[in-house]
Amino acid sequence: MAAAALLLTAGCSSDDGGAPGEDGAAAPSSSTAAGTSPSGQAEKTPPAKGSVKVVRTVAEGLNTPWGLAPLPDGDLLVSSRDEATITRVDGETGKKTELGEVPGVSPAGEGGLMGLALSPDYASDHMIYAYFTSASDNRIVRVLYDEQRPAGEQLGAPDTIFKGIPKGFIHNGGRIGFGPDKMLYAGTGESGDTGLSQDKESLGGKILRLTPEGEPAPGNPFPDSPVYSYGHRNVQGLAWDAKQRLFAAEFGQDTWDELNAITPGGNYGWPEAEGKSDNSKYRNPLAQWGTDDASPSGIAYAEGSVWMAGLKGQRLWRVPLNGTEASADPQAFLEGEYGRLRTVVSAGGDKLWVTTSNTDGRGDPKDGDDRILEVQVT
Repeated sequence: MAAAALLLTAGCSSDDGGAPGEDGAAAPSSSTAAGTSPSGQAEKTPPAKGSVKVVRTVAEGLNTPWGLAPLPDGDLLVSSRDEATITRVDGETGKKTELGEVPGVSPAGEGGLMGLALSPDYASDHMIYAYFTSASDNRIVRVLYDEQRPAGEQLGAPDTIFKGIPKGFIHNGGRIGFGPDKMLYAGTGESGDTGLSQDKESLGGKILRLTPEGEPAPGNPFPDSPVYSYGHRNVQGLAWDAKQRLFAAEFGQDTWDELNAITPGGNYGWPEAEGKSDNSKYRNPLAQWGTDDASPSGIAYAEGSVWMAGLKGQRLWRVPLNGTEASADPQAFLEGEYGRLRTVVSAGGDKLWVTTSNTDGRGDPKDGDDRILEVQVT
């Protein structure tokens, strides 16, 4: 089945099958940059076949969950795309406590309150970073989380650190994460304007690399620019492996969804190339899927593999790695069992947290949706 998924082509990567839509840390050093292998170090290749076991449902009854950020004590912060709220979920009991609403969010289509990330200095500054769609753009803010305040009033006023990312009804990107270099990475979309992806002056269709204050990070490939890589359609998955190499998942349009190994300054081809290309100026994906089988969103690294959530595909994909190449065919799990899957986050060791996305207007919600699952993987 996995091999077939790599060979099949299918309809539009809007995950509803209609108009094209979403269903689409130190900068790595020269010895560990994505697309390269550490000199002289042999890497252990995981088995060709893995396994997935859903250990438990951590929480249910969530509305349009999108971003997920683990707290140091094992609890989880989850954003609601459409309600623009951040909720704390007790990692043991699943009890939900709403921290508050993030002001300035303008939910519509695929936009709203999306990615979450904790400050690298969270233990001292208690800052939460969030990517959201405003009335005019997509932007990144940070807010103070004060646990001593009453529930519903625990978020401070947002401090906008970066703005001007193109917004649209579709293709807003939204995933953020601090890399091993303690720099902030953000995946953006081209907002339906395909010309933005190849324009290095535009913030659309890019992976951005910023300081925690929102400035272009030192060592970026283009002078005084936040752009880290370009030629993307709609990046919604970011993860680093044990060698600090960056991987990203993005939605294709009519043919191929992609998992890419990211190199600084790399051009990933959109809209000139979708999936693998014979043109050497574009970097090829390490794995690709027919758009009915994936429509990828979040990714995480665990046990030598990248684990990728599928929205329209309604499954969790395992991609075993040998460096920055797939060491075996991708393998699908949980196919259709929980509906649309949005976000995957490492829970440490062989555990993942996975969120469903059935209340986002494109799913078929069941009793209890949406959920956070704890999953054990090999």
